[in-house]
Amino acid sequence: MKRILVTGGAGFIGSHLCERLLDMGYEVTCLDNFFTGTRKNIIHLIDNPYFELVRHDIIMPYFMEVDEIYNLACPASPVHYQFNAIKTIKTSVMGTINMLGLAKRVKAKILQASTSEVYGDPHVHPQTEAYWGHVNPIGIRSCYDEGKRCAETLCMDYLRQNKVKVKIVRIFNTYGPRMHPSDGRVISNFIVQALKGRDLTVYGDGSQSRSFQYIDDLLEGLVRMMETKDDVTGPVNMGNPREFTIKQLAELVIRLTNSKSRITYAPLPQDDPIQRQPDISLANRLLDDWKPKIKLEEGLLKTIDYFKESI
Repeated sequence: MKRILVTGGAGFIGSHLCERLLDMGYEVTCLDNFFTGTRKNIIHLIDNPYFELVRHDIIMPYFMEVDEIYNLACPASPVHYQFNAIKTIKTSVMGTINMLGLAKRVKAKILQASTSEVYGDPHVHPQTEAYWGHVNPIGIRSCYDEGKRCAETLCMDYLRQNKVKVKIVRIFNTYGPRMHPSDGRVISNFIVQALKGRDLTVYGDGSQSRSFQYIDDLLEGLVRMMETKDDVTGPVNMGNPREFTIKQLAELVIRLTNSKSRITYAPLPQDDPIQRQPDISLANRLLDDWKPKIKLEEGLLKTIDYFKESI
């Protein structure tokens, strides 16, 4: 039985991953400091004898015998990562150093959850892994963008210098049940506003585009990436290549919720990307034809049902 450590395991993605790994028959330790994660996300797992919850901040070292590490710990929405920018970049840099150090000591494989934000406001569309990005190093989003870029650097340096078995995945917009209702992400914002009968706030003119991936598709990709041979390090894009404008998303949410909400417009935030779409040809080739299968409307209906029960 594999022993697997999931940092940020009480968060949106982390809690689903813990559940998936337990279903696969593994022993799972969930590490979380509950800065953005919540016990509610993993309370149904507490009685599982192969699940352990540990309250811990990965800025501080952590020691255990483990076979694999999924390093997901970090605030991932602008509202949360800008709330304490220094804490955010410490988590990405110092936390990743601590997890890489653990992987080195116990000879574990480690998967680093990176982000499409490493591409910044891209000049290349769609974004391939070969693109180095267009990132503002001193802006309000830099604590997250540059923290994640530095974490990728650390992974590659630990690979080259210490032969640590690393996997880097660049995660594009992901949504689904257990999203935090006030995390400031566009899908959760729109659903909450629509269900409460409020106007949907679109920043800019709504023509900026995003690609939305349902949580189940991401989980399949993460597990497949961890199971690849040691020489498959990435980075690998993981997202849905189908592109939607923000205005299209707002109109779809209004229709699916049967809401009487209208769309209002506000100024575009600083450094907000105009286009974001992954090229997933590398993931498709390396991960046994992996590609997202759940259509946006199907995933939104599942997410809407969750928010109806939780807000």
